[in-house]
Amino acid sequence: MTCIVGYLDKKTKKVTIGADSAGVSGLEITIRKDPKVFKNGDFIIGCTSSFRMIQLLRFSFKPPEVKCKDIYEYMCVDFVNAVRACFNEGGYLQKDKEGDEKGGCFLVAYKDRLFKVDRDFQVGESLNGMYSCGCGSDFALGSLFSTEKTGISTKDMILKALESAVFFSAGVAKPFLVLET
Repeated sequence: MTCIVGYLDKKTKKVTIGADSAGVSGLEITIRKDPKVFKNGDFIIGCTSSFRMIQLLRFSFKPPEVKCKDIYEYMCVDFVNAVRACFNEGGYLQKDKEGDEKGGCFLVAYKDRLFKVDRDFQVGESLNGMYSCGCGSDFALGSLFSTEKTGISTKDMILKALESAVFFSAGVAKPFLVLET
């Protein structure tokens, strides 16, 4: 289900994250009222995977104070440990048959940085400033790549990426919500 797409504009130093509204289970689709992208303190978070995960990140998760100068280190240690604790307390933290903890996939914008947190809680930061997750992610990334140097606004790039995902993926649907740092 879903398409979450994020882009770091290197000129303006702003991160934009957009999301669709589809809730998909098997062949059933529901257009959800609750957003998949939202602000939580100084962070913008855009989620796929589970609406329970989204609810926990939106309403229960309290990002720890950023104390270290290295934001990547903060994301990998403080932020992720707080997410894991939130998921555990909220009954969402999963364990595979080997006992490894699993969560979900989501994008995080903080000031002029864009991160992707994967199911195994690894944190990625792309050199090209583009990320997407969900079943429409490949289509969205292709669209971002093709519009990056056209001069259109970042918001329009994100909207075109989401439109591309809607066109090519049955698990992505309007309306869209776009937020910017």
